[in-house]
Order: sequence, then C-alpha cells, then structure tokens
Amino acid sequence: MNDAVDPRILHAQAIKSIYTDRFVYNNLITLYSKSNINNLFSYSLRLFHQIPSPNVVSWTALISAHANSLFSLQHFVSMLRHPTLPNQRTFASLFKTCTSLPCFFFGLSLHSLALKLCISNEPFSGSALINFYSKYRLPGDARKVFDEIPERDEVCYSAIIGGLAQNSRSIDALSMFADMKACNVASTMYSVAGALRAAAEVAALEQCRIIHAHAVVTGFDMNVIVGTALIDGYGKAGFVLDARQVFDENLLGMNIVGWNALMSGYAQQGDKNLTLELFNSMEARGLVPDEYSFLAILMSFCNANLAVETEQWLTRMKVDYGLEPGLEHYTCLVGALGRDGRLQEAERLAMTMPFVPDAAVWRALLSSCAYHGEADMAWAMARRLLELNPHDDSAYVIAANVLSAAGRWDEVAELRKLMKDRRVRKEGGRSWIEVQGEVHVFLAGDRRHERTEEIYEKLAELMKEIEKLGYVPVWKEMLHEVGEGEKREALWYHSEKLAVAFGVVSGAAPPGKALRIVKNLRICRDCHEAFKYMSRVLEREIIVRDVNRYHKFLNGSCSCGDIW
Repeated sequence: MNDAVDPRILHAQAIKSIYTDRFVYNNLITLYSKSNINNLFSYSLRLFHQIPSPNVVSWTALISAHANSLFSLQHFVSMLRHPTLPNQRTFASLFKTCTSLPCFFFGLSLHSLALKLCISNEPFSGSALINFYSKYRLPGDARKVFDEIPERDEVCYSAIIGGLAQNSRSIDALSMFADMKACNVASTMYSVAGALRAAAEVAALEQCRIIHAHAVVTGFDMNVIVGTALIDGYGKAGFVLDARQVFDENLLGMNIVGWNALMSGYAQQGDKNLTLELFNSMEARGLVPDEYSFLAILMSFCNANLAVETEQWLTRMKVDYGLEPGLEHYTCLVGALGRDGRLQEAERLAMTMPFVPDAAVWRALLSSCAYHGEADMAWAMARRLLELNPHDDSAYVIAANVLSAAGRWDEVAELRKLMKDRRVRKEGGRSWIEVQGEVHVFLAGDRRHERTEEIYEKLAELMKEIEKLGYVPVWKEMLHEVGEGEKREALWYHSEKLAVAFGVVSGAAPPGKALRIVKNLRICRDCHEAFKYMSRVLEREIIVRDVNRYHKFLNGSCSCGDIW
C-alpha cells in the first residue's frame, strides 16, 4: 500500500462490505501502523480491541505496530496471559524492540522462551536475534545463533555479515561472505554493504574490488546503500581515486550520505583541498551540508594540523549554517589545538564546551600531551580518562610512555601496579597486510606464520640497512628499565614491522608500488621513525593506517608531519 493513501478509506470500505473478519482487521492494524498520516497510529489499538478472538497474527500485528516502544513489550505480556503463543514473526519484532529501547535482559528472556518453543533457530526470528546480539556488541553470541539455524537464507547471512563487521570482526565477516557465495545463497544489498565495511576496516583493497565486482554482477552497484558503502570502503582503504570513480558513476542518484562518505575519505588522508572542493561542489548542486559534512571538514583540518582553520570552520558551522556542533566536532577542535601545542587552551575548551567531555576528548588531549612531552599534564588527562573508563588500557600505556620518557620510573611502576590491581591488560598490537586477496594478521613477536624464517631474515636485513642510513632506535616508549639488547629486540619485532617484512618477501605489491599496512593501535614512535628510513631503502611508499589516521612514508618523511 502507498503510505499516502489514507487507511481509513479502506477501513470504511471493509465496514460497508461483508469482509469484516479477523483477517481484514489484522491487515488494517498493519496499515494503520505504517501510515504516515498524523494521529492515525492510535487507530491500530482501537481496531485490535474490536477483534472478538485475536489470534497470533492479530497480536503480532499489534506488537509490530508499537515496535520501538514499551507498549510492544506490554502487549506481548498481555498476549501470553491471553494465552496465545508467539510465532517467529512475533519474536522478530520483539528482538527489534529490545535492541532499540534498549532492553537487553528482556531480550535474553525472550531468547530463552524462543529456545523452549523451538523458534530461535527459524530463519526469520534467528536473523532478528543475530541483530540483537550484534547491536549489544556480542558477536560471539550472534555467531552461535547463526550456527544453530539449519536452513540459512540471505537474510540470515546479511545479519551475521553486518553484525561481525559492526563489531570489528572483519576477517570473520569476509569469510562469512565467501561462505555465503560458496553455498549459492543470494546476496542482498545489506550483505554486500556489510562485506565492504569489513574490507574497509582492514584496508583490504583486493577484497573491496572482488566485492565490487560481485555487486556489479548482481546489479547492486547502482544501489545507493551499496554505492555509499563502496565509496566508504575504498576511502578507508586509502584508495580515494577508486572511491571518487564510484562516486562519479553514481553522482545523479547520490544523496548527502554518499557525499559525506567521500569527504570523509579525503579527510582521513588530511587532504583539506579536495575535501573543501567537494564541499563546495555539493553546495553548488543544491545539497544542504549537515553535521557529518562539517565533521569531515573539521577532521581534514585536524589531520592536516591546521588549528586556526579548524576553529574558523567550527564558527562557520554555527554562524553561517545554523548548525549546532556536536561533541565530535568539539573533539576535533580539542585535538587540533592540542597538536598545535595550545594545550591549556584545548583543556579550557574541553571544560567549557556545551557537552560533558567523553573519553575521546580526554584521549585526544592525552595524546597531545604525550607528543609534546608534558608528563604532568598527560598524567592529569590520563586520570580524567580513567575516571570515565578505569579499564581503558590506552590511557595507562600512553601515560606510562610519557612518564618513562621523562625517566619517572617510580610513577611508571605505580601505573603498572594500578593496571595489575584493576586487572587491565594492554591490548595486543595487531597489523594486517593483504596479499593476493588474502589478509595476513601479525602480532608483536609473532612466529606462527608459515614463512616466519624468511620474514625475520628480511626484517633483520632491513634494520641493518636503515641503521647505515642513520636510523637510531626510539627508546622513549619502552616501559621497562632493561638492557639495550632486550630493548632493541622488543622494538624490532613489532607487528607492523613484521607486516612490512612479509610484504617485501611475498611480493605484496610490484617493486616501486606502495605497501599498505593496517594497525589496530597507534603506531609507536620507533616504527614511525623506522618506516621513514625503510621507504628510502625499499624505494617505495609505505602506507600505514593506525587507529588515528593515515601515515604515508616516502623518501624519508611522513605525511603526518610527525604529529599524530
């Protein structure tokens, strides 16, 4: 039915005719609930009460009509008291409600009931349950639900691929997408978009292109959702030229989300000129910039280390466009001021902005203090961050790095004891590199790879070569007072260095072409320094995407200007 049609017209026709049975009422409830006409929503409940003997379809229609509100759960309780047993469509609507409200523990109770009724492994309710666990950051539970569904359709695969991608289980999501194709299950725009998100997370260019080709074959490439995911995927993988090509091919149907995705791709590279050029083109086409458009602009200036311009555009956002900056916009300015060395000003902004500072704000300030070697202020920022999240391992590590660089080993020991008392474990560094469409993952000191001997030999060779060029290890971020030999070995075998060595021995890219690495944490100062020299030895660009930004190492320098 067209939403513009008034369902009261159909209701009146039904009353005049002889078709006033339960089937008609059930459909009318659904029509009223989906109508965009004001003040018609309450008709669904009034109509339900006119049904003499509501069945499970009637109750499900009513529950679905009030989805995303507590009324949905109240109607479900009434349904059980009636008593009427729910079906898989009832559960699907209820899981959706528990995700949006949120009502996590009610959702767990629903799962228990679905298990008792042998409904949880049905494709329709199972897909909704996968979404439920995924939204609550429990991808392992979502995967268990998926594995228990005997007949998985395209909706099930879309749910699990999207859920794994949302929860940074990128390799698993890509594996699931491959499994879907191997099982000859049809893809949807959501499974394609989810797979693209996963490929973007690990900057897997070949995977992006494989999924892009699949989208073309299946006809999803012109879909706005898939097109936007392609732009976002190529942009995050560092291939903004590919992102721009997809954008240009879909330009006529491109909405503001697609424009923002491409601007974000440029912004992550710190390319303020192309970001601004796209912003101006968007306005020239009559599109009105939104909060995300300005977030891309601010991010581009922040990544380009331009504090003054970041301030100016935050003001323009308010004065010229009438948009109220959000917390993320202020976080960009705090980061830009901090990187510029205006630490007191950045702290003052964090304390006076119209939002309560969150962990991202204090983390941005903490990183800035670490860069400028302000140990006292860094420790103060770390304490504020730990007040919000006592188990944030990055706060302990960054603060300890600054204190160790200042030679304050007693305070470093105090920090390490605090971590131990609170049972906080430092997240292990992981790096990814894609070779011929396969993503290889490395940990610090990793010796599990089948080509370990070659990797370590090549790394030792590279380290000796860069030392000849003048490379000096950066000890400042070592958290222990140990001998130089132990320090050297600890620095040599960081995950990103192993990934680069593997990239060289495996021929990840033709000679002269860039090696592309993704790191789950901030790249350390020693690896940053080493890669500047390695780019000279290898005579090729080394591109590293860490948790903060892109680093492009070429001819002995980095695009970040040594500020990150």
